[in-house]
Amino acid sequence: MDFNKELLKEISENFMVGIETVSIAESVTGGLMQVAFSEMTNSKLFYKGGITVHTPEKAVKLLKVDIAEIKNYNCISSFITESMGRHACRIFESDWCIASYGYCTPERPSSYEIFVYYSISYKGNVVFSDKLELLDTSDSLNIKLFYTERILEKFLGQLKLYRIVKNDNIVV
Repeated sequence: MDFNKELLKEISENFMVGIETVSIAESVTGGLMQVAFSEMTNSKLFYKGGITVHTPEKAVKLLKVDIAEIKNYNCISSFITESMGRHACRIFESDWCIASYGYCTPERPSSYEIFVYYSISYKGNVVFSDKLELLDTSDSLNIKLFYTERILEKFLGQLKLYRIVKNDNIVV
C-alpha cells in the first residue's frame, strides 16, 4: 500500500505556512485518510485526529447524524457526510475536516453500486461536497486507496484556493 508521497508532501507544506488544523471523519475509506495524514511530515503540528465509523448506528451516536436522514437515504447521502464533517470539526476542534461515507463493494443497500460521498469543511461550514462513482469492483483495498487519493487531491485544491482567497484579502 503506497500513498502518493508528493501529494502528502504538498498538503503538509500547505499546513506549514499557517496555524490551521485538520481532522477526519470517515467510513468507507476505513481509516486510510487518517493513515495518510499520520504519514505526513510534521503532522503533529496540524493533524488533530480522526474517527472511523462503520455502521449507521455509530454515525448517529458519535457524529450526531440525523437518524431520519439515514432512514430516508438508505444510510448514505451528501447530507450525512456533510453532517459528519461538521460534527468532527467540533469534536476535534479543527479548522478543516474531511468526511467520507460510501461503499467499496457492491451491496444491496447501495443498489450494487460503488460510490463515496465526501465533504470538506472549513470552520464548521461545508466548502466542497461531491460523489465519486466507480464501475470497477475488483479489490476493495484498491478502491479505498483510490477514494483516499482523489479526496486528498480535492482537499489540496481547496487548501490552495483558500490560500489564494486569503492572500487577496477576500473574506470567506
